[in-house]
Amino acid sequence: MKTIRICLLLAVSGIVLLAQEDPPDRVGRVGFMMGSVSFQPAGVDDWAPASPNRPLTVGDQLWVDNDSRAEVHVGSTAMRLGPQTAFQFLNLNDQVDQIRLSTGSLDVHVRFLDQYQTLEVDTPNLAFSILRPGDYRIDAQPDSQTTLVTVRAGAGEVTGGGQAFELDPGQQASVNGDQSIYYNVYSAPYPDWFDNWCMERQSHEDHLVSLRWVPPEMTGYGDLDDYGDWRNSPYGQVWVPRNVQADWAPYHYGHWAWVDPWGWTWVDDAPWGFAPFHYGRWAYWSNAWVWVPGPVSASPVYAPALVAWVGGARFGLSLSFGEAAVAWVPLGPREVYVPPYQVSPTYVTRVNTTNTMVTNINVTNIYNVTNVTYVNARAPNAVVAVPTRVLASAQPVREAARPVPPTVIASSQIIRTAPVAPVAQSVIGRAGAPVNAPRPPPSVIARPTVAKTAPPPPPVPFVRKQQVLQANGGVPLNPQQMQQIRSSAPPPTHSVVVQAPPARVVQPRVNPNPPPRTTQTGPAGGPPRNNGAPPPPQPNPNTAPAYRPPANNPPPAPATRPAEPANNPPKQKEERSAPVHEPPPPPKRS
Repeated sequence: MKTIRICLLLAVSGIVLLAQEDPPDRVGRVGFMMGSVSFQPAGVDDWAPASPNRPLTVGDQLWVDNDSRAEVHVGSTAMRLGPQTAFQFLNLNDQVDQIRLSTGSLDVHVRFLDQYQTLEVDTPNLAFSILRPGDYRIDAQPDSQTTLVTVRAGAGEVTGGGQAFELDPGQQASVNGDQSIYYNVYSAPYPDWFDNWCMERQSHEDHLVSLRWVPPEMTGYGDLDDYGDWRNSPYGQVWVPRNVQADWAPYHYGHWAWVDPWGWTWVDDAPWGFAPFHYGRWAYWSNAWVWVPGPVSASPVYAPALVAWVGGARFGLSLSFGEAAVAWVPLGPREVYVPPYQVSPTYVTRVNTTNTMVTNINVTNIYNVTNVTYVNARAPNAVVAVPTRVLASAQPVREAARPVPPTVIASSQIIRTAPVAPVAQSVIGRAGAPVNAPRPPPSVIARPTVAKTAPPPPPVPFVRKQQVLQANGGVPLNPQQMQQIRSSAPPPTHSVVVQAPPARVVQPRVNPNPPPRTTQTGPAGGPPRNNGAPPPPQPNPNTAPAYRPPANNPPPAPATRPAEPANNPPKQKEERSAPVHEPPPPPKRS
């Protein structure tokens, strides 16, 4: 049995175990995409085509262009974006999901919501807080003065203009204005093409076999059923990908990207390639690579890549690269992941026990051990090396990879991370992709949104971190370094977030006469939709129905969704001590 010698470099300040604020346990994932979807990582100015499986975190933005759609998951929560939608994570950690929706349509399906968890969508004139699991849709109109909020199931609270009111299942609110708002509450309309598409996607997720074998809060499990099979093995239930190349091995078909605060992060090319590369472990069993998930009962902690890095001063020369190179080996079941970023001992325990069959971890020992055997180092095609420039430029690994013989592995060092300092391309990812991808209009990018929950400070621009990253040699910045960089520059002069003023809770009146439906143009080339009938599921993103207020009411800005007549009687309004900016009730019909 070959033994791999470990050389752990603890002198670098960014990799010392300290009791401190750990990275988030959760990230978002760009999954399904249709049409043109652009991505801007936090801290850079360029937009590039979004990469499937790219992790999303605080500050990252997406732009869904005309005739396009996208899907983002955070654990079991699904967020689906319609055409011409600008989406950003203002905050994303263990307890807070805060989304900036400056324009467009967002459908949110919430399967689980902890009592201490905050899920908030901020638009140009209101903040919407999701209070219970359910189905929600938020439409921020291009005029920035009108927002529609629809609750199909669950409950939520609208906050804006000094007021706050709850929406019950089956209700829709049309909120108009800016610093002073007025609103109408109606019965929710019939689903349109976007609603139907979202429901179809969600119905598929609700019947996944994989939910028997993976934790429901594991981001990215939704594609496992379609691209692989579950088998019983000595490791328990394992997942085996279908239709892969004969020489396929994990962490070979994709590229490396730099994602703060974790550092070098694997972005896989396969449509299923998220969960198996950020959770669990890989094993070579019965002449095939199989993925071994962690305990079903534990909420898993995200990791950027569950590998051990192989390198050293003369590693590239030993493989005849003629330049600096680095390799990696996928961690097997029961093998401990040692984070290259600064974390607490508790985090080291959780990131391992929630992702593999390890129950006891001596944190001190894993940073001081001198020898360890990685079982996958002996598996076929398991270990490949690439020049370090391939990582820095986010080039496809497979095109530059070279297999590493076991004899070379045995005589090489196991290092904490790839000794490669990132550049801007490392952050943007996908070398060769056009940088000038479609982006939202400047007015949308700069449009402020209302926040009930104060978000963290905006991410530090990458150019301000680059010099320190160069000195760190591939080790992510620790919180102390980040704070020094942040405090050394003046705060931004323009903020895209406006804190909502203190709100007075009111009881909204449900309008018995919602705006009339108008005949809608059907999908391209199809007949018009009949007035009052649910629209067919096929979309025509270039066409939107008109939204009209009841007669004699102050006219809100045009909105994109119709409402259906309501049979429910209006709720009684509570007595108020101060006037509320709300239109008068419509006249009774004879």
